[in-house]
Formats: sequence, structure tokens, C-alpha cells
Amino acid sequence: MLLKMASLVLEDGTTFKGRLFGAVSSVSGEVVFQTGMVGYPEALTDPSYKSQILTLTYPLIGNYGVPKDEDGEFGLSKWFESSKIHAAALIVGELSENPSHWSSAKSLDQWLREQGIPGLEGVDTRSLTKKIREKGTMLGKLVVEGTSANDIPFDNPDTRNLVKEVSMKEPKVFNPEGTVRITAIDCGIKYNQIRCFCQRGAQVTVAPWDYPLDSNDFDGLFISNGPGNPEYCKETVENIQKVVCVENPKPVFGICLGHQLLSLVIGAKTYKMKYGNRGHNQPCIHKGTNRCFITSQNHGFAVDPKTLPEAWDVLFTNANDKTSEGIVHNHKPLFSVQFHPEHMAGPTDLVGLFDVFLDTVKDAKEAFVRPRKVLVLGSGGLSIGQAGEFDYSGSQAIKALKEENIQTVLINPNIATVQTSKGLADKVYFLPITPEYVTQVIKNERPDGVLLTFGGQTALNCGVELTKQGVLEKYKVRVLGTPVTSIEMTEDRKIFVEKMEEINEHVAPSEAAMSAVAAAERLSYPVLVRSAFALGGLGSGFANNREEMITLVTQAFAHTSQVLVDKSLKGWKEIEYEVVRDAYDNCVTVCNMENIDPLGIHTGESIVVAPSQTLNDYEYNMLRNTAIKVIRHLGIVGECNIQYALNPESEQYYIIEVNARLSRSSALASKATGYPLAYVAAKLGLGIPLPMLKNSVTNSTTANFEPSLDYCVVKVPRWDLSKFLRVSTKIGSSMKSVGEVMAIGRSFEEAFQKALRMVDENCELQTPTDKRIFVLAAALHAGYTVDRLYELTKIDHWFLHKMKNITDHEKLLEAYNRDESAMPPEVLRKAKQLGFSDKQIAQAVQSTELAVRKLRRDWKILPAVKQIDTVAAEWPAHTNYLYLTYHGLESDVVFEQPHVVVIGSGVYRIGSSVEFDWCAVGCIMELRKMGYKTIMVNYNPETVSTDYDMCDRLYFDEISFEVVMDIYEMENPEGIILSMGGQLPNNIAMSLHRQQCRILGTSPEFIDSAENRFKFSRMLDTIGISQPRWKELSDIESAVGFCETVGYPCLVRPSYVLSGAAMNVAYSDSDMEKYLSNAVAVSKEHPVVISKFIQEAKEIDVDAVACDGVVIAIAVSEHVENAGVHSGDATLVTPPQDINQKTMERIKMIVYAIGQELQVTGPFNLQLIAKDDQLKVIECNVRVSRSFPFVSKTLGVDLVALATGVILGKEVEAVGLMKGIGIVGVKVPQFSFSRLAGADVVLGVEMTSTGEVACFGENRYEAYLKAMLSTGFKIPKKNILLTIGTYKVMAYFTAIQTLESLGYNLYASLGTADFYTEHGVMAVDWPFEEESDCPSKDKQRNIMDYLEENHFDLVVNLSMRNSGGRRLSSFVTKGYRTRRMAIDYSVPLITDIKCTKLFLAKAGCRCDYALFVGASSDNATVLPSIASSTAGLKMYLNDTYSTLKMDNVSLWMEVRKQQGIQQIQQYFIK
Repeated sequence: MLLKMASLVLEDGTTFKGRLFGAVSSVSGEVVFQTGMVGYPEALTDPSYKSQILTLTYPLIGNYGVPKDEDGEFGLSKWFESSKIHAAALIVGELSENPSHWSSAKSLDQWLREQGIPGLEGVDTRSLTKKIREKGTMLGKLVVEGTSANDIPFDNPDTRNLVKEVSMKEPKVFNPEGTVRITAIDCGIKYNQIRCFCQRGAQVTVAPWDYPLDSNDFDGLFISNGPGNPEYCKETVENIQKVVCVENPKPVFGICLGHQLLSLVIGAKTYKMKYGNRGHNQPCIHKGTNRCFITSQNHGFAVDPKTLPEAWDVLFTNANDKTSEGIVHNHKPLFSVQFHPEHMAGPTDLVGLFDVFLDTVKDAKEAFVRPRKVLVLGSGGLSIGQAGEFDYSGSQAIKALKEENIQTVLINPNIATVQTSKGLADKVYFLPITPEYVTQVIKNERPDGVLLTFGGQTALNCGVELTKQGVLEKYKVRVLGTPVTSIEMTEDRKIFVEKMEEINEHVAPSEAAMSAVAAAERLSYPVLVRSAFALGGLGSGFANNREEMITLVTQAFAHTSQVLVDKSLKGWKEIEYEVVRDAYDNCVTVCNMENIDPLGIHTGESIVVAPSQTLNDYEYNMLRNTAIKVIRHLGIVGECNIQYALNPESEQYYIIEVNARLSRSSALASKATGYPLAYVAAKLGLGIPLPMLKNSVTNSTTANFEPSLDYCVVKVPRWDLSKFLRVSTKIGSSMKSVGEVMAIGRSFEEAFQKALRMVDENCELQTPTDKRIFVLAAALHAGYTVDRLYELTKIDHWFLHKMKNITDHEKLLEAYNRDESAMPPEVLRKAKQLGFSDKQIAQAVQSTELAVRKLRRDWKILPAVKQIDTVAAEWPAHTNYLYLTYHGLESDVVFEQPHVVVIGSGVYRIGSSVEFDWCAVGCIMELRKMGYKTIMVNYNPETVSTDYDMCDRLYFDEISFEVVMDIYEMENPEGIILSMGGQLPNNIAMSLHRQQCRILGTSPEFIDSAENRFKFSRMLDTIGISQPRWKELSDIESAVGFCETVGYPCLVRPSYVLSGAAMNVAYSDSDMEKYLSNAVAVSKEHPVVISKFIQEAKEIDVDAVACDGVVIAIAVSEHVENAGVHSGDATLVTPPQDINQKTMERIKMIVYAIGQELQVTGPFNLQLIAKDDQLKVIECNVRVSRSFPFVSKTLGVDLVALATGVILGKEVEAVGLMKGIGIVGVKVPQFSFSRLAGADVVLGVEMTSTGEVACFGENRYEAYLKAMLSTGFKIPKKNILLTIGTYKVMAYFTAIQTLESLGYNLYASLGTADFYTEHGVMAVDWPFEEESDCPSKDKQRNIMDYLEENHFDLVVNLSMRNSGGRRLSSFVTKGYRTRRMAIDYSVPLITDIKCTKLFLAKAGCRCDYALFVGASSDNATVLPSIASSTAGLKMYLNDTYSTLKMDNVSLWMEVRKQQGIQQIQQYFIK
């Protein structure tokens, strides 16, 4: 074959001669050189070489031939970088004629010929390269021999838009199954860039260079390489600007030309380089790490780093010519590089940048767009295990969202909470937290985010259910913070164990079992049984043998579908850590806590100390590091807590569980450290990085820190087991406490003693009970050794020694019992430092509290006020979070400005719960509005009132005469408000008054007249207001005599008590004697009164506000149940539905008379009973009551704000009788019987509910049903059991017929069934008779079998004596057994006759429905024909979620004229 010659002519006239190969044609372009030693097929197909004459500096080219063009993965060419050769011509030293390689299909010469591209070989490429290096890139032309050079003009590619020439014309999708959506702008994209994304699981849409961009179409934007001058791509730059120059741009990554385009987008400048960088060995230095990477490059333009705007920085710099090789934004996800990390050809050192980009995209996708509207799920009624801490955490979350200007919608039927008050959330729905109701709210409100972790287990379970049902996905609601998958990992024990094994951590040996007994035998007894997805250890307990095991498991399966059997680690230490993690993997442990009680007692039942006292550095950090490792592995965002069992004899530990939500401990940790966990967790849920949040206590340091404490915190639970009949007082792995207190001191003893007093128990070792700590004290006093006690209790020696210090000092004090002034001052000071109160010291030395107080003040033994600042005084803190201690020389605060003191409610217990916290918070907020400085005194970590930003100063300390007096003397306030905190503040009113404290509001003398039963009853007689006949107790005989005169039943009532403590109805002389001894014990210093108990009467509650005795607002509520059920346990309705006008007037008259007589200023509450048209007063409390939040929110007048104004002498307008705003509210109690083993479910005059919920409706039936559902009640589907007793049968007859007509299967106990059998009611047997009594045993299945199988959906059980009384005898009735079993097997239960009627009234209601028609542009002629049977026509004139859009009303106007107006009854224009 004849060799053809050709020449390369440069624009300066230099000519290089050589042999022609490839296509025979003359071309011109820009001459560039590339220094790579391999990769010619890739280089030639790289679109960046468009219109360039490419010189390869390596002399031997074509050695491995050219492979066959075949498709590889994702439909991309396996060997080439685009579909054709883009270079204009190829210049080489020597071309290989006989290529050798397994993949070779043709020679380079052949390939160029096919593609129509000329090549020139035999050129001195080194000389050519040096020339370009010295003079810069030049234009050149390859002229075939025989063609005149003048006929071929020099073509300058820099004058054309080359990108337009190489870019595709239509978008194309690669890897459509990918999970992350990347849009790649094709400026001349190389196939390997697409491949790098697809291999990493992305779906790539390659779009033309001028394609309009919409950030909704992608999760990340990629800008490819390409040829030519970037300034020609104006359309591309403008399109990119629209999606990048915004507040929260989606992530962007640019390569080569993409890097230059991003620089132009942000306003930087580009310039043409002398000869560019083209090769495979360019060294680039990464700014920050100074690491140098070898990169592949191909470009002739560069970015001027000096022109980068603020907030942008150089990412890489070329180590040789110092040009910029990459830029990055300081905090937005935007970066680009000048080199080719996708190689092909060249080194793969930085291909990891694709991973960096995709990780950023995934994070941003999860991190997100800020939601506009967020739904917060509350926790519903307070129950054991789920109390006021969720009011605190929910309120914090709403505050955090409001700061970020996000709209909040709250669902919480608990009307007593602060979070449901006006001014916090933008909208509040008082509805049950069930998937059905939440779905309706989501439909209605269309939020784009939801918080599940701020409402306890109720909210969490509801959220998990909504996710499973696909509701959240359907309405595009994103779960903020911890993803649901992580929540399920922590909730489902089996998955949790597997996840822990993945990171080599160990969970206590346990099995998630469907057959629990076999599992127990594998693990060997003793074992712990727990139910999954349950709160506060519900359905858990220890089993020592097979029998106990079977009993436990049967009950556990009633609450859950999965039971866990764990090897018992009783006696190990229990340690907890609170951990915070953000979406960017910043992770800190905020607080660690140690339980004084060893493992085996639920952490909510245990006394807890923070920080831990008996761990050394290695153990502390070992558990801290494990906590962080676990939380990262589970992917939790926000706050969670992790619990460990630690072997006291070694460093062995097990993880017990992780709670992926805010828990009881997190409220405690927040208050113990001053670190607002809930607030921070809500902010992290919005994707804000932890380091960007401020420590809200110091206001100068970051929230990404671990608080250091310079004090000790002790938490003690509060039980109210004495309120329940036959309840087991053992405490263990299932929670029974109803509240908790937290005490702060600078020694363990100081904090510990404070806490025990706060729990307010007027002060069996192997079995922990609720009185256990007092037994310990007695044992130490009696001379037990620490070692002996350790053997019995397994409480760490350190704690026992500390307790011994207390009892030893008590013995020392007792030595001075003849004359306290003989006691050395040091002994008294030591007693105060060990946490003794003046009262305790007075008891020990047989003196009085006031005498000890005087002595202490004379000796200058005074408390110091210390701050909680989270940083142990290392930084100056502006905190108002204070406590008192005797371990201090000086106070941290100065007392200059006068404040108003508000006393909080203290520990939550039955009868004093979140309602009183609502009142205290409302009072503080109103005071601040009025311009007063406020002081709050409270010690309950679960409350909103102890949130440090609610008031100007928060004293986290005891509510006792001694402490309040100390604070009063230091602060010298304008006065003290006692009426907002429930019973506790009222109890110290007289003591404070006697010391001349300024008490704001009603005078303590009058408070005493109302609280003291004798004075109150005498006062009513004086002003001629009727009351049940009464007598003050002097001795048993006269009491019994009184009862015989008026006739039993009679009511025993002590003074100064809350929630009816020790109140009882006596039906006989023996009852009377027993009850009187109880009542005297409760109310030692105050009288006990006996009165006639009126049966079958209606009870009425009145909440009122007065000013100097003149009543200015009255709210009336009626009880559904008959009198005799404590008002805290009763179902309340307001505005009242059954009270006539005449009665209403008499109620008002009584309220006015009592208000006047007691000279009330502020809130008060009255209880009346109505029977046979007579009204009698039962009692009066001169303070807020439990129903204040309920009536304020239902009737639309904030009584607390009103009362606060009155107390401080502000002129307020009289409201009079509150009529409401057209809705009916029903408040229903929330009981926690399922946690109280053995407690009888009968309601009486002493309160047993732990919380309440309220819902609204157009009538009381609707409101009652919603409220019942909110307490966990389920509407029966099929089978109902009636055990009513024959005497009430007639009253029920119609209701029973209603139920039957609704298709329910009715079952009744034998007594009830006799009457009903002819009406299709099935009889079932009592299981409790002895064999001999019941020969027909085998014929009928008994109630117990049915309950065990969950056969009944509802049990109606009316106790024989439904009138406030309690059975005293140990005789266990059938009714009690049925009620108890219903509770233990989670079957809804109704025990009151009136409630049953209210419920059944609703059951028979019909559902109203009607036909509405929707107008659209094309159905105007059709609809009028059916108009007569419709209730209305809907016209949608704006966009709706449906297709019913109407563009023009005139179409309808025509039809209306023709059809006549009468047919279309109503127009609804939306």
C-alpha cells in the first residue's frame, strides 16, 4: 500500500512532516498535547477534545489496538467515553501496525479510518510539545500532501459554542431503579461519570446543556466536563443559578468544565491557560489535610481563586503550577473539581469524591427541606409510666419549632397540660391519639413533618402504626428526628439483639418468645418476663419457677403480641446514659445516672443518683463509648437513653435497652443538668447541626458539649398505693409510681434527705416495697451492719455507708434531747449539711421547729443559693436555675429586685397532677405579662414550671415552711401566691402567715376556715347554707351515736387533705371504728368530721374567681356518676346539660354567699350535691382545683389569668356565669389499674385516677365517646359481658335491647342472665365457685376462660354498692375478681351505671349522612336532575385536592335560570 504523506502546519508557520494514517482528509483545530502513556481510545472519545488536534507525547501508540464497541452495564459502552471520536486529528511518534491484546478487535489505523479522522505519525512529538509549552496553545492544520495549505483555513474553536455541538438533544435516564435522583447536565459528559453514579445506586437523568432545571426533579445536581470556553454556556449558567443561589440548595458537584461553570454561577472569573493541563499525573494538594493526590486532567481554562466570593474556599490546588483545582462552599453542599476523578483514563485516587457527593445528597435528602407545618403527637391522659414529663418535653418541642418559625399542630386530649394552652401550639386538637383520628387531622391540616418522640409510648406506637398503614407516605408527612426504622429496631427486642451483635455488643441473654416457658427453661430460672412495645415495664415480672412463669406469660400476652424472656441479672448495678446525636453524626452523652436499687426494679421505681457515684473512670468511659457506638449504629437523631446492667464484681456489662424517644429519665436529666434535652432534640429533628445550637444556660458556649455538675442530684419516686384496695405493695420490674421528685445538694446525704421529704411520706427488706427506704433507716438505727444490709438488698456499700452517716448523726442529735442549746453549733451545722430539716432536728432533740430555726439563725447557720450552670462555674452563666445548700460560703446571686413568689404543686400524685402545673405556669405567664419579676418554687422534674425559661428565678427546692421561709427572708419578695399549686402550698399557709409573710390573695385565716372541716361546717350553719348533717369527732362512742341518729351510711372526712385521702363511707359500727383510726392518723393536727352520706344524688363542681369576696366568674360542671365518686375520678360535663335555670340561680347564690363569707381574693372551688330539688354543700377549697384547666379551655375564659390579675389588685371585668362557646366538653379520668396488681377497680370518695383527658363535641355523647377512646378504651366489635346484678336489671332493660339490636353478642353472669335469657343473652358461669356448688361445671364455659381468650370486647360490671364505699373485709367478691381479670387481660371495663347509660346512648345513635354534589365545568346540565335529593351543592373555585375545579361560574348561572332556584337547595362556595 502506498504511503501517503501529510504535514502539521502551526499558525506561526512551523511545519512538522509525517506519514498519514486513518482517514484521508485535511482538518484544522487547536493543537494540544497530552502526557498520558496509556488510554488513547478513551482520550479520543472524550468530548472535551472536540475540534482539537491531539498530540500524544508518549511515542509508541496503538500497541494494544482498539476493542470492539460493546455495551457494558447500564447500557453504556464498555471501552469508550462517548459514541464517537471527538478529536479533529491525532499526532503520534510511532503507530503500531500489529497490535497485540486479547480485547483488540482492530488497529488504531482502521478505527480512525472508519470514524473519518486523520492521524499523522513519525512526528517529533517532543519538539512539538516544547514549542507549545513555550509559546502556548496554537491553532494548527493537518494538510494532506497534494492539498494547498491556503485552501484550509485555521479554525479557532474558542469562537464557537462547542458544548452545544457535543451535548445530547433529549434527556435520557440511566439506572431507573436507583434510590437517589441525580440530574447530570451534559456539557460533553464522559460515560464513566454516568457509570460512577449508577454503580453507587443512583438514578441518573442526563439532560441537554440548556435544559431548564427544577430542584424538585432531583436530589443532587451534577455538571459534567466538556470542551471550549465556559463563557459560551450562558443558558447553562442561568439555569444553574436558579437552583444554586437559594437559601437551601440541593447538593451540587461539578467536574472540569462543570467546575468552571459553577464558578461563573457564583460570580468568580475564569481565564484561558497558556497550554492547559492534559495528562494522567497532575499532583493536587487538598487544602486542610495537605495530602497530595495524583489526578487525570484535560482542560485549557481555569478559575481565578482570588475572585471567589465570601463563604467559598479553595478545595484543591495544583502542586506544580499552583492553579485552583477545586472549590467548596463553607456550609452549603456545593463543590467542584478541575480534574477528572472518574479517571478513564488515568489514576483512580479520588474516585471517592462520587461517594462524598452521594453521601451529601443522601444526608441532604434525609436532612431536607425545613417543614412548614409540623404535627406534634402528645401523650394523652397521664398514667403510671407516662406522666407529666411528656407535657414538659412536648412544650419544649413546640417552643423550639416556633423559634424556627414553623407552624405547629398538636394532638393531645389531655386538657390539663400546658402544651394544650393558648399561645403555645398554633392549633390544638383534643382528640384521641389513635391512628384513625390522627389520620383525619393529617388529612385536614396537611402537615409536612411529624414528631413522634415527644409523646411517650402512646405517640410512638401510633406513629409506627401510621407508618405501617402507609398514611405518612400517602400524605407526604416526614418523620422528623429518629426514623421509624430506628424506632422499630429499639422496640422489637429480637431485631435489637441482632443489631447489637453486629457491633459486637451484648444484650442480657434473652429470647423473644412465642413459647415462653421453653425459653425460660433454656435460660434457667430465675428469669425476667417482659412484653415488647410496652411502656414502664407493663406486663413484666420475675419468675422463679414454672408456675409463676405461666401466670406471668398469660397476662403479658394480653398486652402484647411478643414476650421476652431474659436471664435474671437481679443484684447487678443499673446505669443509664442520656445521649444526643444530630443528623451529621455529632454525638454527646449529656448525663449519666446510677440507680441506688440494683437491677430488678424498674428504673422509674428506683431511687436514682446523677452523676453516677460508684463507677471509676474506666467503667464510666467504657459505658459512654458504648452508648455513642450503639446510638450511631441505630441511626438515632435527637435524644435517647440507654440502660446497662453492670456486674458489681467485674467490668462485665449488658445493654438492657435503648429508648429512641424522650423518656422519664430525659426529663430528669434535663432538670438535673440544665441541658434542655427536648428542646435540643426538636431542633436536631429539623436538621440543625448540634454545634450550631447554643448552650441556652451560658448563652456563650455551644450545645455540643457534655455538662459538668458541681452538685449531686437524687430522684425518688412517689407511690400512692395506699389509695387502692388490695393492691400489692411490692415494687419490681413493672412501674407503679405516679410521680417523682428531684433534690439537689452538694453532698449525697443532703440531696437524699431532701428528696425523701419531698416525696412526703411521713417518715421486709429482701422484697422491695414502696416504704423500703424507711425500713432501711430503721434497720441502720437498730444496729444492722452495712455488710448485712448489702447481703439483703444488694444496694452498693457506698450508698449504705452514706445512709449510715445520716442515722449515726441522728443518734448524736438525740443525745441533746434535754436542752438543744447545749448542742455545739458544729453538730447543728453538720446536721444541716447532712440534709436534716429543722423539723427533723426538733424531733430528735424534742423541741419545736421554730425553736431550732431561731437557734440556727442566731448561730448564722444559713443556706447559700447556688446556680446550676451546666459548666461547673468554668464559664460565667446567666442562669436563673437555683437551689439551696448548707455546703456554701456565699450565694451565686444577688437579691436586689423584688419578685413575686409562686409556689408550685410539688410531686405528682393521685389528686395533684399536671392540672396544678398548668395553673402555676399560667400564673407566672400572666405575672410576666403584667411586668412583675417572678420566682417559682417547685421540685418536680416532670413539670413545665421547673423549666428554667418560664420564670425569672427558679428555686428547685422543697415546698416546706422552712425552705419557703428561707427564700422569703433572702429575696424579700412583694408577696407569695399559694393558691396556684394545689393542696401542698395551702398546707403551709398558716405557718407562713404566723411569721408575717405577705401572702397574696385570700387571707390564710380564711383558707383555714375552708380547709378545717369543723370551722367550715360551723360557718355554713352560721350563714344558713344547707349541708349534710355533721358532727366533729371527739370520741368513738359519740361518733357511733351520731351515726345511729342520722342512719348509715356516713362519711368520715379529715381536714387539709387532697384527693380525699383517708375519706371513707362507713356502713356499720365496725367500719366506722376502723376508718376513724385511719383518718386521725392522716390529719393529726386538724379535726375529723363525720357527716351523713347521701346516696343516689347528683354532684356539681363549681370553679370560681372572686375579688375581696365579690365573685367575678363562675364555671359550673356536672358529674355523670352519682355523688360518692371523688370529683377527680368522676366524668365531668361542662357547660352542664341537666341543670335547670332555677337550680343554676341557687348555685350562684350559694357561691356568692360563701365567696363573701370567706373574703376570697383569687380562685376557689365548691362541691355541691343535688337531690330531690335540694342543694347541699360538701366542701370548699380556696385554691385552684383539678377542673380549672378543663373549664378554662372548654368555656373560653382563662380563670387562672383572671385570678392572677385579681390577686395583684388589677381591675378586671366581671365575667359572671360562663356559658361557653357552643361546644360541650367531657372530661374522663385516666386510670392505671393495669399496673397496680390486685387493686380493685371500684370508684369511691377517695381518688384513684392518675390523669385525665377531655374532648369536645356538639353534644356530650360525641365528646364522651372521643374522651373514652383517648383513655385507651376500644369500641366493642362483637361480644359484651354484662354482670349487673338483679336489682338494677329494669333500669337497663332498654339499653340492653339497644345493644342487641345493634348485633352484639351479649353474655351475662348467672344472676343477670336469669332475667335476660329470654332476650337472647347467653349465660356464662362464674369460675370462682367450688366444685361441689356447681354440678353443671362441665356444661358452661366460665367467664375466666372467655377472658383468657380475649373473647369479650367490653365488660360492664356494676358493683353491689356503687356508692362511694369500700369493702373492708378480706372477702373477695365475684365482682372484684371479674373486674380485676378484665383489667389484667386488657379488656375495656365500665363500672358505673350512669356512665354505662351515657355510653349506650351513644352506641345507639344513628349516623347522619347526606348527599352532596360537586360542581365542575362540565356537569352543569346533569346534576340538576338529582338536585331534589341532595343536601347541597359544592363549588370549588380554587385548587382543591380533588379534580373538582370550576373555571367559570357563568355556566351554572345559565342552568340555574332554566331549572329554577328551588331545586338546588344550598350553594357552598369554598
